[in-house]
Amino acid sequence: MRRFVAMLATCGFLAACDSGGINISPVTNDNRTDSSVNNSNNTSAAQETNPCASYVNSGGQTIVGDFDGINCEYSPAFADAGNNIMTDITIPALDDGGVHVFRGSLFIGEAHSNNGELQAAGIVEGGDGPVLTIEAGAVLAFPDNTKFVIINRGSQIFAVGTADQPIVFTGEKDAVEGAAEPEEVQIWGGMVINGFGVSNKCEYTGVRGESDFSLVGECNIAAEGAEGLDESYYGGSNDNDSSGRMEYVIVKHTGATVGNGDELNGITFGGVGRNTIVRNVQVYSTYDDGFEMFGGAVNVENFVAVYVRDDSIDVDEGYIGTFTNALVVQQETDGNRCVEADGIGSYSGKSPEFIQDMFDRGLNSRPTINNLTCIFSPSTGTHDPGAGLRFREGLWPTLNNALVIGSFGNPTEGSDNWCVRIDDTAASDGFAPGNASINNSVFACETKSSQNIDGQSVSAFLTANGGNVFADVTGAANATALADTGLILLEGAPPLYSVDYSSMVVNDAALPAGGPAFIGAMSLTLPADSVMPDWATAWAYGLVEGNRAQALWFE
Repeated sequence: MRRFVAMLATCGFLAACDSGGINISPVTNDNRTDSSVNNSNNTSAAQETNPCASYVNSGGQTIVGDFDGINCEYSPAFADAGNNIMTDITIPALDDGGVHVFRGSLFIGEAHSNNGELQAAGIVEGGDGPVLTIEAGAVLAFPDNTKFVIINRGSQIFAVGTADQPIVFTGEKDAVEGAAEPEEVQIWGGMVINGFGVSNKCEYTGVRGESDFSLVGECNIAAEGAEGLDESYYGGSNDNDSSGRMEYVIVKHTGATVGNGDELNGITFGGVGRNTIVRNVQVYSTYDDGFEMFGGAVNVENFVAVYVRDDSIDVDEGYIGTFTNALVVQQETDGNRCVEADGIGSYSGKSPEFIQDMFDRGLNSRPTINNLTCIFSPSTGTHDPGAGLRFREGLWPTLNNALVIGSFGNPTEGSDNWCVRIDDTAASDGFAPGNASINNSVFACETKSSQNIDGQSVSAFLTANGGNVFADVTGAANATALADTGLILLEGAPPLYSVDYSSMVVNDAALPAGGPAFIGAMSLTLPADSVMPDWATAWAYGLVEGNRAQALWFE
């Protein structure tokens, strides 16, 4: 090497003196790097043609992915549990179907377990920590379900795709090998997003949302999957916190039972605030829940969940946000509930006085769901039997314009395949006195409901209160427009679109006049002033031909 360098220097000198002297061909670099650590201030030709993400670490070294001409690969030296990204980073879209393959987990920002650490790091709210930016059309893949994504408190994610170029998080088996089965789960872990929003697992004074509301002591709750190097925390008193922005994002094939016994979801939101934007986001083929909300106040607009094995929407710990337009299609043979919602974290064993205090200070979960389409199969399932909605443990929900169908081509397999179940204090303290409500919704299941409200069955109470309708279903009923003239709720190909409310038929009769123009998540025929077009099928995976691996089971 010394001789070679000396020769280069000598030849350079000779060439400068005499252009007719010795000519040496320039040395070219291969485009591949080995998670490369570059200590030079000069950018090499290889780096100029390497489109992979890079960052400068605390030692001033540039860390960049390895480009093989199509895909970018990132070793654990680039990012992993315990090797968190501590600076802003951008992941670009790659040409020719290229994929960003992460061999380690992708954790953004540092996990802080106490207020002293947060203060020392200058982390008070979202935006104080590093930012992950992902360009439209980028695909991120992970090799197995020990690897997942965490956005720590103070850090933010800006993953803004488009209908033509959604951003995809998935497993290597899916994105690179093309070998994932349509309903396969657990080929990578999933996503965890943490913020400083309120959780009723922590202690506060005053009334939530009022000027006298404040945190008592510390609020640092271990997030799902938090153990060892995988630790992360959420919680605080700022429901207005921002963890960034996600639009046109698809999260596929997730799930893992991690070291502490938690099961990772499609996306777990821990204390995420309402200034976070979540719009046009899908979960597809997840082992556990689709979206799970632990406290916080983040709103979700245009949500799609397809083939979730547990609950597509799961709420707990004082979540008070709103879902607007939610299309849920559970699996035929292995799905649980479209919605399961709890009001108070760690509810079991809480005293009546504690529960009443949660109510008085607005600390129980009070979610709002507007325009939900829930299609489930009355199967047995990995987690629990297929069912519609379950509200429990001091929950005060508001559900408007929902369409819940649970006998779509398959007969009921047992008494737990109900459309709606409202338990204990959710019934007595929520629905009976009017603190909770379900309005202008249609339910079509062989088992209409479970439990009672104010001495009546849940279905009888909801029929008498809120303009709700329950179909009398026996056996394998079909709710499509052309299949059964006595039950007409859905139309289209595939049949995902709500029939106009005035044209719906339940129990061989048109619905009562005076209802909304349409219910459910989508409709083919819309009034002129509608703000809800067919927002899902242009980008969401698994719904229509040309963008799915199999037809929906009820087509």
